[in-house]
Amino acid sequence: MKRTTHRSVKGTKLYAVRDEKGRFVDIQTYKRAHAADLRKKSKAETSAKAKKAKKAK
Repeated sequence: MKRTTHRSVKGTKLYAVRDEKGRFVDIQTYKRAHAADLRKKSKAETSAKAKKAKKAK
């Protein structure tokens, strides 16, 4: 699902996720969503780390 950015009345940057019909599924602050993205590793990162560990043995 694609995230779009919005601004709250207060001025805080928000991420909004919509379903196929255009209805909001999830709304988060940019700060929280970005921090969660940084904590989560991508498939490419985990596979690269596994390959590197395998070569080191």
